Amino acid sequence: MKKYNPTRGLVALAISALFIAGPAFAKDNDGRGNDKQEQKAEKRADKDHEKAQKQAAKRERQDIKPGTFFNDQHRTAARQYYTSNYGNGHSCPPGLAKKNNGCMPPGQARKWDVGQPIPRGVTVYSVPQPVLVRLPPAPYGYRYARIGGDIVLVQQQNNLIVDMIQGLLG
Repeated sequence: MKKYNPTRGLVALAISALFIAGPAFAKDNDGRGNDKQEQKAEKRADKDHEKAQKQAAKRERQDIKPGTFFNDQHRTAARQYYTSNYGNGHSCPPGLAKKNNGCMPPGQARKWDVGQPIPRGVTVYSVPQPVLVRLPPAPYGYRYARIGGDIVLVQQQNNLIVDMIQGLLG
């Protein structure tokens, strides 16, 4: 018969005690655990939340007071472009070039104003890229358009004219 070895028993008892008590010695970090992946996921979620808030702020439509968006620099830059490219009857039919009204057909001469919607039947043109570069970006919910000899800032929701640059060709 073999003799009982107390050292073996103590070692076995110590090992089994470590396995049983192991979870009690683990760090808790206020319930977060010690996992780097969880920390990365939390940081990513925080960044995504901040990004979503910034995008929502950009998409929030600003209320612009009528007649206050364009300043003198914007008006001067737009007029310079149009007079150099379309002044003196450039790109206008001969009959409309003589009238000096921005190539407007006879029935459409100035039927719009700030604070009113764009009238039906009035032809609306896009604003050329060289002019858009010189103007500030249109706020969310607004767009630029050219009506006759004017550039207008239009609220997209109801086609309301918020501000305008009048008399591009003088």
